[in-house]
Amino acid sequence: MFMIKPYLHVKPAGEMGLGVFTSEAIGADTVIEVSPVLVMGGEARTLLDQTALHDYIFEWGDSSKQCIVAWGYASLYNHAYESNCEYEMDYKQGSISIKTMRPICSGEQLFVNYNGTYNNAASLWFDAR
Repeated sequence: MFMIKPYLHVKPAGEMGLGVFTSEAIGADTVIEVSPVLVMGGEARTLLDQTALHDYIFEWGDSSKQCIVAWGYASLYNHAYESNCEYEMDYKQGSISIKTMRPICSGEQLFVNYNGTYNNAASLWFDAR
């Protein structure tokens, strides 16, 4: 089942470009989005890495040779090392889900850690704040 909670919306997020925000308070451990994905192989990833889409794809699979574009809002969540959400891949279903890690206030921007695990401080391919 794919879904995006109706209180989520995308709007400008300053220097980060677009971001995902909530218009309602959300409890901790709430799945707010489950999106289908388009899986692409290593050759497509090499090409995508040379385009602006590089910043919107996720590694996919155990070997990380594949990549995905997530439909819905999943590719628009901005990064924070101390994120308020996390994402989980479902390789069998071909989806990515976003879940809150703590209570979220109305109007708050939602963040995931691009390292794939909650509060993982490993450096990224860009200068993260």
